[in-house]
Amino acid sequence: MGLAGFRGAMGTFVRVAKVHEVPPGSSKVVVAGGHTVALFNVDGTFHALSNVCLHRGGPVGEGSLEGTTVACPWHGWEYDVRTGQNVTNPSARLRQFPVRVEGDDVLVEA
Repeated sequence: MGLAGFRGAMGTFVRVAKVHEVPPGSSKVVVAGGHTVALFNVDGTFHALSNVCLHRGGPVGEGSLEGTTVACPWHGWEYDVRTGQNVTNPSARLRQFPVRVEGDDVLVEA
């Protein structure tokens, strides 16, 4: 399949990381199809969100992950990594990207 990925029902899944590169409780900023994506590992389940905070465009994927909540490192806006919803204003939501794991590869739909 290679780096180009393969076509899914909605888009193309691209390999963005190896499972061991994002251990549980951590995150990694990756690029999928031209989108900068924050990839999170919550207890072995991967989630992917837009890496651009809705407040001032901060790098969400560089924030601290506590359980299922990430805090943007610039001004502390918090998001649920499972849904992309802002913790204090659920109508504010980061874009989610579908994720799948195949073997040791983490793929994100872009």
